[in-house]
Parts: sequence; structure tokens; C-alpha cells
Amino acid sequence: MKIKPRTSFGFVAVFMAFVLIATIKIQHEHLKIDLRASELKGQPQERWRRGLEGLPRGIVEKTSNLELRPLWEKSRSTKNSGSCNALLAMAVGISQKQNVDRIVNKFVMENCSVILFHYDGNVDGWVDLSWNNKAIHIVAQNQTKWWFAKRFLHPDVVSMYDHIFLWDEDLGVDNFNPKRYLEIMLSEGLEISQPALDPNKSTDIHHRITVRNQRKRVHRRIYSKHGSLNCSSESKGPPCTGWVEGMAPVFSQAAWRCVWHLIQNDLIHGWGLDMKLGYCAQGDRTKKVGVIDKEFVVHQGIPTLGGPSPDKVLIVRRQSTAELKRFKERWNKAVQEDKSWRDPFEGFSRRRQR
Repeated sequence: MKIKPRTSFGFVAVFMAFVLIATIKIQHEHLKIDLRASELKGQPQERWRRGLEGLPRGIVEKTSNLELRPLWEKSRSTKNSGSCNALLAMAVGISQKQNVDRIVNKFVMENCSVILFHYDGNVDGWVDLSWNNKAIHIVAQNQTKWWFAKRFLHPDVVSMYDHIFLWDEDLGVDNFNPKRYLEIMLSEGLEISQPALDPNKSTDIHHRITVRNQRKRVHRRIYSKHGSLNCSSESKGPPCTGWVEGMAPVFSQAAWRCVWHLIQNDLIHGWGLDMKLGYCAQGDRTKKVGVIDKEFVVHQGIPTLGGPSPDKVLIVRRQSTAELKRFKERWNKAVQEDKSWRDPFEGFSRRRQR
């Protein structure tokens, strides 16, 4: 009679126990990861601890500001209750000193903060102006306002300001008041805006939507059928609606946080940005982007960056055009590669990209 070999049930039991323990351990680790992710998602107030675990909560200063502090007094805020709580930022050169003086005085009178980016290296030439010591001065040779803004106006640094004026230096402001302007911007629910351009005095108007409409307080679109431009009530994007030009934009705090991330480090002239600013409007760009007619400016169109030489002006324009092409290519590539992104203005913008 043959004897059948007996299976070692003890060995099988031990093996199964090890498998079970390993499985439970893996599941436990996955559960911990899921719970941690859930906590971070459900409790955003704890996100500040990332990388700051060694600090107690109360000592963490998450943002900064551009407020000047005295050396010889106790630490106290120099801002007062009458402040416009806005920041004027401009790239300036000494050749435009008189015009810049007129612009800055408008803002200083309303207790706004001012930061000047000196692209010609000349800072001493401004010391005789009454507001000079109230402004912050930053110097970098032959750089644009977009270059300066990307490096010195990080959203966390300027988070104390409700609005950012990122202006060119060649604007006439005889009919402009920043306080009244912001009152209109807020009452109209605008996140991105610009003052309208006076068509009678401005020498450099590129887009019809920026022209002042004397019968309106604010306009958000134009109606025109001229050449390739066909703007109607059905238009959903630039250059017909939801758009401002780059020479005098004004951003809400939320819009600026988005725009700062849109600015490319190496594309310093900013060409092409204006067509995409509406994506930072915190909603419907046809409603939250507009041109304010009541407070208007004159665009003098003075090409100062690079010097007065016509050859240098031409070189700057060629560089700007090349950067525009590269910006468009980057945008289209980003849209194609980010599968999770959905164009909030899909239909109109995708037709333009083609």
C-alpha cells in the first residue's frame, strides 16, 4: 500500500500569516497617506507648516510689504487711514523726470505707495523732488517694467496692497485722479482695468478699445467692423472685449497674483501678455476687465528705453516682436501639454489659436 505524502499545514499557515501581515501593513501606509492628503485638503490653514515645522505658528510672517521703516522710532505703521492702499510701480529714466513727477504727485497726494525702477542707472537725479524719500528706488540698467515686476513685485511682497498700477512713464495725468479711479473700479467690479486714452491728445493709440468714450463711465467692449476687426455683442475676447493694453494696466490683488505667474522670466518686453490678461480676471473677462472713461490719460508714445537713437528703437521693437512669437508658442504648448486644464473661454480662444 502506497502512503500519500502529507502536506505541511503549519508551513502554509505561517506563509499565509506573513502575506496577511504584509498586506495589512501596506494598506495601513496607504491609509496614512490618504488621511494626510485629506487633512491638507480639508484644512488649508495647516499648509503654512510645510518646511516650517521648526517654527511656532505665531512667529511666522507669511508676507512682506514695501513700507519704509524709520531707523530711530519704535516700529509702527507709516500708513494712515486715508491711504489709497494701492501701489504705483513704474520703470523710469531721467529724461522723463518732469512727467514722472506729475504722475507720482497724483499718487502721493492720495497717500499711495510708489516704487520706481530706474532703467538708466540715474537715481541721484531725482533727489530734489519732494516725494523722493517717500518712494522706493530700484536700479538695473536697461531693463523693462515687466522684468522689474517679475523680480520685485512678488504677490506675497505686495499682498498688503489692494491694487497695483503698473504704468509706463509717458502718460499724461491732467485728467486723472487715482482715488476716484479706484472708487469706479471697485463699484464696477473690475479686477483688471486701465484708464481710457484721450484720442485728441494721445499720439500713440494702437487699439480702439482703449479710446475714451465721453458718454460712458466705463466700457468693456467695442462694436466695430473694419477690415479684419469684427467686434459685436457676440464677441467674447480680445481685442473686442475682456482686454486692456500693457502701457497702463491696473490689477486687483487677486488678479496680480495670477498675472505675476503669467509673466515670463526671459520675455522682458511683455508683448502678448495683454491678450492673455483676461485669464487672470477671476471670472468672466467680459465683465471683470474694462476701460475706465471717467478718469482718462494721454499716451505720449515716447520710446525712451534703449535711448533716443532710432537704430536702438528699431532693435528693441524687433526683440519685442520675436518675444511675442515665443510667448504665443509657449502658451500653445502649455495648453496642449496640460491635460487637466480647461479653457474657461473655450470656443473663442481656441479658434484664434488655430
